[in-house]
Amino acid sequence: MDLKQVMAYRNFVVLGNTVKSDRYAAMIKKGLEDKGYRVAGVGRELNSINDVPFEIDIIDLCINAKEGLRLLKENTKPFKEIVIQPGASDEALINWLDENNVPYINSCLLTGLSLYSRNN
Repeated sequence: MDLKQVMAYRNFVVLGNTVKSDRYAAMIKKGLEDKGYRVAGVGRELNSINDVPFEIDIIDLCINAKEGLRLLKENTKPFKEIVIQPGASDEALINWLDENNVPYINSCLLTGLSLYSRNN
């Protein structure tokens, strides 16, 4: 899946600090909401991906890799793709994703919002 395909989905979960407005996770969450996407924040707002009250299409990792991996390992909800923001991955995360055949792309949802969002 590429970034344009990711942005065609509706239901997003952003992992990271979506509470502090100066954090990239918060900027991404607000940007998605402003463009009409359904979004939940996990990390500061919700404690687990399993707490998200809707079906998930895309999980965005905008969090340190160790915490992101922990949240992904405990997740039981289905989803279609993971987007790994710049700086949010490490070898352990990538190895786990590859070993478990979890689909992912390394990209930036802020770029996706500017190029391919639902309201563009």
